[in-house]
Parts: sequence; C-alpha cells; structure tokens
Amino acid sequence: MKFLIQRDRLIQSVQDVMRAVSSRTTIPILTGIKIVAANDGVTFTGSDSDVSIESFIPKEEDGDELVEIKELGSIVLQAKFFSEIVKKLPMDTVEIEVLNQFQTVIRSGKSEFNLIGLDPDEYPHLPQISEDNILKIPTDILKTLIRQTVFAVSTLETRPILTGVNCKVENGKLYCIATDSHRLAMRTAAIDTQSEETYNIVIPGKSLNELNKILDDTNEPVEIVITENQVLFRTKHLLFLSRLLEGSYPDTSRLIPNESKTEITINTKEFLQAIDRASLLAREGRNPNVVKLTTIGSGLVEISSNTPEVGKVVEQVQSQAIDGEELKISFSAKYMMDALKALEGLEIRVNFSGAMRPFVIHPVNDESILQLILPVRTY
Repeated sequence: MKFLIQRDRLIQSVQDVMRAVSSRTTIPILTGIKIVAANDGVTFTGSDSDVSIESFIPKEEDGDELVEIKELGSIVLQAKFFSEIVKKLPMDTVEIEVLNQFQTVIRSGKSEFNLIGLDPDEYPHLPQISEDNILKIPTDILKTLIRQTVFAVSTLETRPILTGVNCKVENGKLYCIATDSHRLAMRTAAIDTQSEETYNIVIPGKSLNELNKILDDTNEPVEIVITENQVLFRTKHLLFLSRLLEGSYPDTSRLIPNESKTEITINTKEFLQAIDRASLLAREGRNPNVVKLTTIGSGLVEISSNTPEVGKVVEQVQSQAIDGEELKISFSAKYMMDALKALEGLEIRVNFSGAMRPFVIHPVNDESILQLILPVRTY
C-alpha cells in the first residue's frame, strides 16, 4: 500500500474515527485505526465494537486532488501514536507506505516515521446493514434534536435503558425523548421516509454525543438505517454505526401533566441568568443546588435560595404574564439551567400543576420541544 494525501483532510478523518477508539478494549486490534487504500480513495475506520466510525477521503473533490493512490492495500496502525504523528507533521502532503511485515513509513517533508502495523485481516468487519428503509433528516436538525435531548439521559448504570435516548418514528415524524427520572426532554421533527414502518429504539447517549461532535452544521441530509440491534447514520463521506440499548423504554407520556394551575410567560435569558445567580449560594447544605420560585403579584417572579451556613439571595424577575393560582415551588437549579439552555426562542411558557407535580417548559409558540422537571421537596 502506498498513497499521498492532504494533511488537513487526513487529520480531520483521523480525529473523527478516533472518537470510536477505546484504550480499554479487550480486543487489542481495536486500539488501532484501519486504513484501506482503494481505487476511489482512502477509508479510515475506528471501532470499540459498540460504536464504529468510518471516514472516506475521495481521490478528488470539487476539482482538488486529495489523494494520489500509488499502490492499493490496507493496514491497521496504533491509533494513539498515528493520531499524534499526523497532527505534528511539517508539510501539507503526507505519504504513507506499507513495506513487508506490516512495517509502515509515514513521510512528510524531511520527517519520516516508521510504525509497526497490525494485520488488517484481523480487524473485525463492520456488520452489513440491509438498506430497505432509509430515513432522511437534514444534518442541522438532527444535531439540534440531539442537543436538546441528550443532556437529560441518566448517567447511572442502575437503569441502563435510561442512559439512552428513545427515538420513535411514526407518521413521518421522529420523536426523541430522554429522561433520568428527575427530568425529561422531548423534541419532534419531520423526517423523510418512503416507508410506513414505525420504529421504537433506544440509542446510547454516549453514541449520540460523539455523533453530534463529528457532524457538520449543514442542511445536507443524513441517512438513517435502523435494524434490530443497530442504527446507522451516513453522510456524504462519513458512516457512523452504533449498537442499540436492549429493553423497553418506560412510557413517558404518563409523566406529562395535561392540566395547568399556574402559567408563567417569561424572557428566557433573564430567567436563566436569575437562576444562575441564585444557584451561586445554593451549592452547599441539605438540599444542594436547589432554588425556590415564588409568584408575588404584579407579574413578578421571585427567585431565591437560602443556605443557613452560607447566606441567601433573593431576586425579582418581571414576567410577561402570570395566569392562575399563586405558586411556591423548589427545583434543581442545574436541571432548570440545562433545560433553558436547550430551548430556542426569546420567551418561554412554564406550566405548573402544583408545588409537588412535574412542570413543563415550552418556547412560546413552539410545541415541538418540551422540557419537564420534577420539583424538590424542601421541608
């Protein structure tokens, strides 16, 4: 194998596939990156057997030559060393050549590295996925869906199913739901599909976080293929494969209250900043990070926190409107701030159905996104 390649594209592809490489794998060859030089370009693959990422660099793109293939072939190189080397090479062009016994030479300018490679035939094959039903969604919308839900997954392994995002496809819509049983995030978006089939899967939150980091902010479509135990995301030059979590996701529709006793409409940024300030003194004590919200008339909302051994803070925020009963409620400042950062829009609507019932946050005039938080008992 022998080819010349543009260094910046090489670095980008290696960084992308490195996201799937784990140093803690029990399969030694998976600590490496597989490189395949074919007639049409070079493919890089990284995998930890749960997530596999493949990045393809074509021979040319938009009239620019990216790769010059001199000899076809493949090799697996230790990811840790290879990724560090390519970042620090001196010139814009890199030559990679495999000699006998998997000895690999990496040249750039006057710099030359010799790496001992591994047998590419021992690298596990990515599973072949039949592509009967392809779903399509613009990349930027998929990134938004992930950003607005994935933060609410559970980080505890006690209920593994809650460490993933529940994705349902029905009637041309994709529903994404995440909950850690103290809060819930839900977002819906239209999806392009030729099939009537419905899906209900759970994708690990870790996988979606990695996918979000390597997707570009474009409106180019991402193709999604779902099988019984895996999901494939594919863009022009990227292939991202993740296993699915096994088990059934809890029915979260029962959590969402369908009545409201108090409704507050308020500026998102002002509300977020007031809660952020109140949380500064709420980090210690019996109920760490808890702030209290009280309606005090004239459309005013009081945000406060009180930690006896530290001090207290009180701040009033003017809302656009308060409808319904008076309210006193306590909640996690972190959960509220996470939810507000995920929402889009200048104003939000918060619907409360009692001091100890979950409350729901929507952007004003947008029902496609919903955040739900359980209050905290403070007495």
